[in-house]
Amino acid sequence: MTTLTLQQRTNFRLLYHDVFWWGLLGGSSLAFIPVYIARLEGTSFQVSLLTAGPAVLALFLSLPVGRWLENQDWTRTTFWTAFWGRIGYLLLIPMPWLFSDQGQVWFIILLTLVMSVPITILTVSFNAMFAAAVPPEWRPHVVGRRAALLAVSISVTSLICGQILDRVVFPLNYQIVFLIGVIGGGLSTFALGRMQSTAPESIRINSARAGRPLNDSAHLGQYNVGDAVRRTFGLRYLTRTEGKSLLRLDLLRGPYGPFMAAFFLFFTFLYLPIPLFPLFYVEDLNLTDGIISIAGALTQLTIFLVSLRLTRISNWLGNRKLMAAGAMLYGVFPFLMALAKGAPMFLVASLIGGGIWGLVNGGMINRLMERVPEDDRPAHMALYNLGSQLGILLGSLAGPLVGDLLGLRTALLVSAALRLLAGILFNLWDKDTPVTSISAEASFSSD
Repeated sequence: MTTLTLQQRTNFRLLYHDVFWWGLLGGSSLAFIPVYIARLEGTSFQVSLLTAGPAVLALFLSLPVGRWLENQDWTRTTFWTAFWGRIGYLLLIPMPWLFSDQGQVWFIILLTLVMSVPITILTVSFNAMFAAAVPPEWRPHVVGRRAALLAVSISVTSLICGQILDRVVFPLNYQIVFLIGVIGGGLSTFALGRMQSTAPESIRINSARAGRPLNDSAHLGQYNVGDAVRRTFGLRYLTRTEGKSLLRLDLLRGPYGPFMAAFFLFFTFLYLPIPLFPLFYVEDLNLTDGIISIAGALTQLTIFLVSLRLTRISNWLGNRKLMAAGAMLYGVFPFLMALAKGAPMFLVASLIGGGIWGLVNGGMINRLMERVPEDDRPAHMALYNLGSQLGILLGSLAGPLVGDLLGLRTALLVSAALRLLAGILFNLWDKDTPVTSISAEASFSSD
């Protein structure tokens, strides 16, 4: 590996500080906001808006944001979007004193939507900044340390918050948890603000090696308890437009089309039960916040442990089989939830679900990189981003409808079956046919 400069070593330390302090936000406010809405007697539709609203904004903003960021200072942009995207959590602390229960629910939804604008920019700019700041040969080292720090930070924070929520009177307990989130988000943003700027052009040096996935386990969007959600990756490719159109629908006419269809259905079925889980925990299982916090810690722990063995598992099965098997197994969590009568099965499901998500996440990234031509990744990754965000949107909105129509337990069983179907479709539609790059001159795009 290349010898690191003083600037690079400093940036690495700041990236470690960033992810550790972000874990405080992820294990507190982000983990318990959906549960708080459930305790305020919010509906599954209201919970779904926490993911559907940001998905709509990401659907429309990601591509223009990527083009705009191409010539920006990614470090400075990352700091300011992190600041504006997290400052809103401060407003959650006095919220119980200002609004009724339903007023608080709609305030959280509106606040989430407003903060999603800078967060959408942040998710793209952070990916680009990380790739520019960390040389390709050092990325496994940095990503591995960030993953370990994130697992520890989220797990410990989640357990501490669970005890606070169980021992302190409502709603003061949640106000304390929201304060912890503000502190964590603030310190993470402070670390990002101290990053030394790296020129955007540096990411294009040695492009063949830089085209590999970052595999960074830290995610800047959401963190759900029990059932994990998508981690952002590959968004840095949206900053490499080089004046060309990223919306290349002609790519869907080849073997990449069925592959993207499988991804779209996977995200749709993945997110379908997400709005139902918080209500199920509170209304059907009558779980305490302490038990929910233990589940969150178990999920994060097993994700990390599986990630340590992912390379060996991937070499054994291959990325294609790993992705398909993981997608099918991901139906285990809602299936076990539908059978649960109390905390024991809930904790078992969380333990198993975290391990399965560790497989899916790693297999997804590696298989996607296998199917995307190295010389045309921006356009292919743009389609992946649009398809995944559209799937998140449709799944989040469909979940409450299915829950209201069938009831929570039956809806979870249906979700389990649909997740199994997504894995089967991956196995059928994801063939090893090479995906070749289509030049801009030969395509039907507007390049």
